Amino acid sequence: MQLKTTLTALTLGLAAAGAFAQTVGVSWSNFQEERWKTDEAAIKAQLEKSGAKYISADAGGSPEKQLGDIDSLIAKGAKSLIILAMDKDAILPAINKANQQKIPVVAYDRLIEAPGVFYITFDNVEVGRMQARAILAAKPKGNYVMIKGSPTDPNANFLRAGQQEVLEVALTKGEIKIVGEEYTEGWKPEVAQKNMEQILTKTGGKVDAVVASNDGTAGGVVAALNGKGIKGVPVSGQDGDHAALNRVAQGTQTVSVWKDARELGRDAAAAAVALAHGKKVDGATNWNGGEKKMVMQAQFLKPLPISSANLDVVVKAGWIKKDDLCKGVNAATGPAACK
Repeated sequence: MQLKTTLTALTLGLAAAGAFAQTVGVSWSNFQEERWKTDEAAIKAQLEKSGAKYISADAGGSPEKQLGDIDSLIAKGAKSLIILAMDKDAILPAINKANQQKIPVVAYDRLIEAPGVFYITFDNVEVGRMQARAILAAKPKGNYVMIKGSPTDPNANFLRAGQQEVLEVALTKGEIKIVGEEYTEGWKPEVAQKNMEQILTKTGGKVDAVVASNDGTAGGVVAALNGKGIKGVPVSGQDGDHAALNRVAQGTQTVSVWKDARELGRDAAAAAVALAHGKKVDGATNWNGGEKKMVMQAQFLKPLPISSANLDVVVKAGWIKKDDLCKGVNAATGPAACK
């Protein structure tokens, strides 16, 4: 009887261990960007807390490599997947394969509109609104340039839709005019810089404001403006990249809509573990705002616009050190956060 009890306890213990020792595979589209390292740290910390194992692969910006990466993650025993897709359409064969093997997929920050996919992100339409509001407040009249995100990322159009909502009245009244609008292949700063340089050439430098869709593209825009010796043009961004927040402190970028990647990584990891156990995700809702109008389970986090007026928020939150935020800033004339 004692042996039987011991064996039963051992069996239950092993079953419990197996239930929690899940392997979660994370496929990064382009891990080189600053913000993904913050996301990864948060994902790892949450998985460790859940007793789950982290494995990952970096596609390096290649949709083709990402398909192979996901095959490899599945072969290594991933019981759920977190995917930051490089291309919303090219990724679909990998999603179909995961579905066939009953491996749950979490679309991370970028929409993958496919059956069974769980989508987690910030409210990107609202991010676009926040960007446009800040730029419109800084420059209510004049020539505007729209530097959009990657054409293969649905976020680019979500952001642009939010921006348009805010700018529509001023456009209709003729108070502002869009003199240039370009997608940015791969969200690459160097592509944004080239696009901005070409727009400046086309317009003879007559640009009064730039709505750039993330901090990387904002960096490219600022470089293009600096290259032409153009000062004082409001520029938007998002992500809260350290370099961008420093630009906000210096006055060369107007706003960076902060999406706390630590929260996104934590919640995505929790969702991946829950889904691997066949459980529902806390805070999930039904959503059909994608291009295909497919009903999906989704979770949306709240963004926060960071301008010179509230830079102290990111310092107090431990997102950036004051020394990094205020590098090159004149304490006497800079924002309050740098005094």
